[in-house]
Amino acid sequence: MKKIALCPGTYDPMTEGHRDVVLRCSKVFDKVIVAVSNNIRKKTLYSVNRRLNFVKKVLAGVKNVEVISFSGLLVNVAKESGAGVIVKGLRAISDFEYEFQMAQINKKLSPELETMFLVTNPKFAYLSSSAVKEVAKLKGCISGLVPKEIELDIIESFEKKFFN
Repeated sequence: MKKIALCPGTYDPMTEGHRDVVLRCSKVFDKVIVAVSNNIRKKTLYSVNRRLNFVKKVLAGVKNVEVISFSGLLVNVAKESGAGVIVKGLRAISDFEYEFQMAQINKKLSPELETMFLVTNPKFAYLSSSAVKEVAKLKGCISGLVPKEIELDIIESFEKKFFN
């Protein structure tokens, strides 16, 4: 039986911290599905298609990683994709409090589904998509914050104010 993990997120945009979590998962699981959320209640800068393309571009060379978008309940995506585990990266205690609550709700909705927390690599503990967007908006250097594959795309999107 294949061990399939689901790594959900908004990825607005994908950061080096996100990539690190996915790559580490790809060494543990047979297949990793990176699920880009299309949650209309969450205000994102980039459209779901743009975020999906960013993530696909960054992870193109990783053989056991698939990238999808989703809306609706995460437990339904997990069932449809055959994933038995949801993997969430944690940077700080504040992440844990929110993710713990979500894990408990998911367990109630789908008792067979497990949630694993992967502690961030310390060199990315400060990093968030919000911080990347703020630095890029103010024309600061985002090198090392986001994967090289999408760095210029992000810079250009702020220069042209084009986010779709």
